[in-house]
Amino acid sequence: MEDMRITRRTALAGLAATGVLPASNVWAQQYPTRPIKWLVGYPAGGGTDVLARLLGAAMAPAIGQQFVIENRPGAATNLAAGEAARSEPDGYTVFTGGNETLVYNPALYKKLSVDLVNDFRPVGLSARFHLVLSVKKDSPIQTARELIDKAKAAPSKVDYGSPGLGSPHHLAMERLMRETGTKMTHVPYRGMAPMMNDMMAGVLEAGIVDVAAGGSQLQAGTIRPLAVCSATRLSTLPNVPTAQEALGLKGFEAYAWQGVVVPVKTPDAVVNRLSEALATALKQDTVRARMGEIGLDPLPGGPAEFQALLKSERDVWWPVIKELGLTLE
Repeated sequence: MEDMRITRRTALAGLAATGVLPASNVWAQQYPTRPIKWLVGYPAGGGTDVLARLLGAAMAPAIGQQFVIENRPGAATNLAAGEAARSEPDGYTVFTGGNETLVYNPALYKKLSVDLVNDFRPVGLSARFHLVLSVKKDSPIQTARELIDKAKAAPSKVDYGSPGLGSPHHLAMERLMRETGTKMTHVPYRGMAPMMNDMMAGVLEAGIVDVAAGGSQLQAGTIRPLAVCSATRLSTLPNVPTAQEALGLKGFEAYAWQGVVVPVKTPDAVVNRLSEALATALKQDTVRARMGEIGLDPLPGGPAEFQALLKSERDVWWPVIKELGLTLE
């Protein structure tokens, strides 16, 4: 006798064929049927890459498919962003989008291949990276105030590094200089690793180091932390004051933060599925513990919270970028 069992997927397809359900609804309910590509605009091994792999592995059971991490470093994340924005809006390409890509770059770059404000829709927030004003180990500078005093005494003579033009680290230092009335010379690197290598070698005087990449060096003192850019002190660096404490900068705080986005025309049902899986992953004790180990704070929030953060961050940073006259090609 012929097997008359009907699977849920077969039933949905049948309803779609009769017009009871739109085909797009059935497709969304069947999603995903193959692995999902996760684009990362940074090199393998960095904090962003580690986070994507951690979250992808944690989300896979809830989604029912694996996430394949693909690194596309270059052009201050614009290379990966362009590929992501131009991909099919079918939920099979997701992208790590943070404040560098979605807040700073639209204001910094005169020409972009995609619209970083309107070509994506948020899935959910994921993590916040803490930034630390630091100097090389053998520097005579012991405090943030001493660094600022040196910069005031010799404008543009103090070099500071960041992992790249337009990075959160770069913009944090630009804001710090703006609020302290100082001018230092920016030395952009291609990532945190080469910048920290030059600091540890004594080549580079100062820099903004993120805890995800340089936490062990900051704790060991091979790079000397002067002030954290967060609103409160960090449990991993309890003796390091905030910039507000060290320099009297009321309200000063700067972070790198990230989330997950998809092409703007991705269906609601797919976005909701991904958002729920991300939220579930961020609640897992093992995920939160691993994030803590690499200096990341879980940053929960769905599409609405992500969109609200984008608006508030753009309201803060776009005027700063314009006032400073910062533009990139």
